[in-house]
Amino acid sequence: MKLLLARLRQAGFDAVSAEAAGGGVVALAGLAALRDGSRVFAKTLRTPVPGLFEVEAEGLRALRELGGVTTPEVLAATPDLLVLEPLPPRRDDDEGFWEGLGRTVAGLHTTTAADRFGWHRDGWLGRLRQDNTWDSDGHAFFAERRILRWLPEPLVEAAFGREERRALERLCAALPDLLPPRPPVLTHGDLWRENILSGRAGDPALIDPAVSYSWAEADLSMLWCSPRPAASDRFFEVYADAAHLADGWRDRMRVFHLRELLSSLAHDDNPRESAEAVREIIRPFA
Repeated sequence: MKLLLARLRQAGFDAVSAEAAGGGVVALAGLAALRDGSRVFAKTLRTPVPGLFEVEAEGLRALRELGGVTTPEVLAATPDLLVLEPLPPRRDDDEGFWEGLGRTVAGLHTTTAADRFGWHRDGWLGRLRQDNTWDSDGHAFFAERRILRWLPEPLVEAAFGREERRALERLCAALPDLLPPRPPVLTHGDLWRENILSGRAGDPALIDPAVSYSWAEADLSMLWCSPRPAASDRFFEVYADAAHLADGWRDRMRVFHLRELLSSLAHDDNPRESAEAVREIIRPFA
């Protein structure tokens, strides 16, 4: 927290104390008290990644302005610091909260259809680059920019042998048979439970995006395949009705989740568990 306080002060915030925040796995984050009695949420990295916080701030604006999503106000975004208005925690056991999130994400996905996949600039997933190069082919985009992109990462390369990498490549070649074509829509890109908070009015709010125009079900897979409270089942029920979710979506979640598993492995986050989960998914293609 000393580093976070120092960078807040360098950015012009008269911070007097900071309490560490949990949930994230990459940044040093905390809730800081300012001398005037107000508080801000701030995060930094020990070693700054050029552009990371600027892209994150842009993603929050895009979700709010293009997709109607509640996001925190960005108070500052510098090369080594992001400062946001603090928001209340999500309400895990409140089915009404998850119903609201289902409507929010369905609204995001059904009102932002585009004609190509990607984003006008690369972003980050965690502390590693997310390749957002434009592509009109969704299967090629997901294969090359969201799955195969991770193979050269040192920890991923060390985890899998040649035959396992070939199995992953065969799965990517079979994506047109596994995933029905869908239009690209604006996606949050990292929609797991720790990136879901409550807005000031009690409505669901989203943080920490890795935005791009991609397949809507890629967002759903993040929440479906990661630990979540039982009340969140209402999210999927409401979303399926509001967004007219295609049959068989549950069977597709694990394929979409490959990106997150490979990213977790590359970030050294539960590497053994992530590698075993990847092996299970690619086993039919060995």
